[in-house]
Amino acid sequence: MSLGGCAIAPPTIRQPVSEDTRQAIALLITRWHEFSDLRALADLTFERGGQRQRLSGVLLAKAPSSIRLEALSPFAQPLLLVTVHDGRLTAYNTATNEAVVAPATAESAARLLGLPFDPDDLVAVLAGLAVPPRDIRTAQILPADELGPSLEIVGAVNRQRVWMDFQTGVVRQLEIAGGRTDARVTYRRDAAGTLNGFDITAAQSYVRGSVAYRTLALATGVDGDRFTLTLPKDAKIQTLR
Repeated sequence: MSLGGCAIAPPTIRQPVSEDTRQAIALLITRWHEFSDLRALADLTFERGGQRQRLSGVLLAKAPSSIRLEALSPFAQPLLLVTVHDGRLTAYNTATNEAVVAPATAESAARLLGLPFDPDDLVAVLAGLAVPPRDIRTAQILPADELGPSLEIVGAVNRQRVWMDFQTGVVRQLEIAGGRTDARVTYRRDAAGTLNGFDITAAQSYVRGSVAYRTLALATGVDGDRFTLTLPKDAKIQTLR
């Protein structure tokens, strides 16, 4: 069963959930609660509408919903700063002294990036995890396909399908669909299950991307102040509602 290709209208009536399914959801939640923060050196490729960008830089993420990306020049100077923190998404281009500020919501992410991610979803993706949607309406374990068995969860505003190890909670692939946008994330792991990066596609937005971690460190105690971005007073700021 694929989630792509159409708008999703989750049912309003909740359906009973089996015990096996409840345990799978609880395992995902446990793995999410075990995550505190990450810092990484990463190479990013992002293609939208035929235009491709390649960036390298420093990536920070802190549960539940804070992110900072510093894309660096070959001389290690910041070219692009992106933060998600305290309900706000800010992207600042140092070369042009221009910034975009928007609410940190799935709607803003879909508008700016073509990806339907709330901040906690995005943090989870960076960490190789999956966060079950809030207000679960229905859920079931689907039969195995070429990727193995998967868990389908329908929430109030989106639908998820998670291919996972039902013993360990390690996620292999994730699909999120909601409204007019959907996305598929395929994690890259080594034989021991360690996360090396991920590939992402959002067909309806003509978006493709990948993140490759050169170094990845978890639970190092990233300070919350690292996610505060103060823009220059003379920056040209576009505010999205």
